[in-house]
Amino acid sequence: MPKDIRYLKGVGEKRAELFNKKGIKTVEDLLYYFPRSHEDRSEMKEIADCVEGETVCISVTVFSPVKDVRVRRNLLVSTMVVCDQTGALNVVWYNNRYVKGQFMTGDEYILYGKITRNRGKMEMINPVFEKKGKERFTGKIVPLYPLTEGLTQKILQSSMELAIKEAGRLDEYIPADIREKYHIAELNYAMKNIHFPEDFDSYNIARERFVFEELLILQLALSGRKDENTVRDGVVFDDILCVRDFVETLPFPLTGAQKRTLNEILKDCKSGKMMNRLVQGDVGSGKTAVAAAAIYTAVKNGHQAAMMAPTEILATQHMETLNEFFKGMDINVVMLTGSMKVKEKRLAYDMISTGAADVIVGTHAIIQQTVEFYDLALVVADEQHRFGVEQRAKLASKGNNPHMLIMSATPIPRTLALILYGDLDISVIDELPPGRKPVKTYAVGENMRKRIFAFLEKNVKAGMQAYVVCPLIEETEKSDLQNAEMLAEKLQTIFPDFKIGLMHGKMKAKLKEQVMDEFVRGEIKILVSTTVIEVGVNVPNANIMVIENAERFGLSQLHQLRGRVGRGGEQAFCILFAHGSNEVTKKRMETMCISNDGFYISEQDLKLRGPGDFFGTRQHGLPEMKIANLFEDRDILAVSQMAAKEIMEEDPQLSSEKYKGLKRRADKIINEDIVMN
Repeated sequence: MPKDIRYLKGVGEKRAELFNKKGIKTVEDLLYYFPRSHEDRSEMKEIADCVEGETVCISVTVFSPVKDVRVRRNLLVSTMVVCDQTGALNVVWYNNRYVKGQFMTGDEYILYGKITRNRGKMEMINPVFEKKGKERFTGKIVPLYPLTEGLTQKILQSSMELAIKEAGRLDEYIPADIREKYHIAELNYAMKNIHFPEDFDSYNIARERFVFEELLILQLALSGRKDENTVRDGVVFDDILCVRDFVETLPFPLTGAQKRTLNEILKDCKSGKMMNRLVQGDVGSGKTAVAAAAIYTAVKNGHQAAMMAPTEILATQHMETLNEFFKGMDINVVMLTGSMKVKEKRLAYDMISTGAADVIVGTHAIIQQTVEFYDLALVVADEQHRFGVEQRAKLASKGNNPHMLIMSATPIPRTLALILYGDLDISVIDELPPGRKPVKTYAVGENMRKRIFAFLEKNVKAGMQAYVVCPLIEETEKSDLQNAEMLAEKLQTIFPDFKIGLMHGKMKAKLKEQVMDEFVRGEIKILVSTTVIEVGVNVPNANIMVIENAERFGLSQLHQLRGRVGRGGEQAFCILFAHGSNEVTKKRMETMCISNDGFYISEQDLKLRGPGDFFGTRQHGLPEMKIANLFEDRDILAVSQMAAKEIMEEDPQLSSEKYKGLKRRADKIINEDIVMN
């Protein structure tokens, strides 16, 4: 089959450029450009049976040819009369100068269009038409594709029909035994019926095949990467029981989930294989205590450990937390960030390379070339989506394949986590320490603003602090969203006695750090911010979170933001100003008010919004799904996971002839799509 889309009949150079914009470079790419829906044009009706408002297919004879009437300068109306044995019908086109002269009296046509009524008479508006006997896209189920400028449905439908014909018999690459075991349709049958199905049952069978295929290939690609990681030898921690000494010094007992996670980590560290583990836990579930226990074990086994955070403020907080945990234990914690003075950096480099530093806490400055570790055996990275595969690889090269522990406070449904983090083992801390009060959440309308501001004032006067979060930074003409700059000014007028801070993504990092620092120290009483405050900073004094235009945020994002308050002992509150009364908005706000469980919330988020918007899957480097929906297709996902596991057990490298087609596709995903930044 011709490789390049240019050589498909009717495409050529110019049109090929339009196809390329949609990522279609070859005929195979085109075949995998799936329809967004189908139109059922298979049922034929007679004119007398047509009902106003329905879209129908009719077989007619031209009674009078097309007449053009220019109603005004920019409106041309073309009409003709058609009939069948049951009656006559007016056909109308607007601004279509090409139809005049196309129809001759007595010619027979199939028309497909919407029936309307005008001055008591039935009309069909702007129909699709084909000469009887030469039908291609009427009288059957027809695909509708996502379009781009210059590519019409007709062009795509015609090109697809030709592509299927020219491609001939496609080579099946899912082995027969797997297809049989999991009841998956054969490729050629599926390809024809995904585009031009005989009926909707055939379409569903075809769709299931391609969903299974897409999820299977993605998992094989990720398993391949996981495999590369797990074959590496890791540092062996001989004495893991020493962790008990650390746990006994904690001022609180570990929860069951913390103990289970810690056991999984230490088992990995003793196994002789390099650990790649993700610890998922809701805000406040105690991930840091578990990380500290792992760091303690590394140091007591004679090695160094490093802890990385995405920002300097967060790194400073980790440093303080670890020093608190390791008080009186003879463990030397050293800080390394980009903004440190040259002299301070030199001293840090020296301590790290000689082994005087047991634990190194810092930002990505840790992975710069100038940093040489004495004996790095464990790396804890905060918030996985800020540290991708590349950074992890850089870290791995710093020591002798140090164990990697990644902590994420973004609860993700397990089904999605297995795909997003397919190259990691996953531990979940799914219970909160006793005594932590859930944040009370209320969804309110504009009519409650005065009361909310009074509530805010009362709390700040009592010594508390508050966040106010907006979706936009500055005013745009098209938007009525609350924006951070204007709101900060407004609040400063309403609360002249309090210092109001402002923080947004367009500010320079140094200024952001300064503002956050003033908030942490309690100088700023109310911090107006865009979502840059999402990640991690601990301000125990902040107990109110007000979120403007809450309907614009994903549920998981709202939950993350809410987790910024209630870090101290006081009761915390989250106020959601939500506009819009559609059902989805209501349901989402309701979910936030009734639940503080991040995993439940993320399930609902996935259900209501689909994975595309779920914290922007792109930032996780996940390729765009062509056909699968990770929520609706959970059953197929489960089946494809079983199949992927089976294949990897049989042939981890996919090196046999049997799996060469799957390997080619899995390699393509790794090379092109999964950037995992």
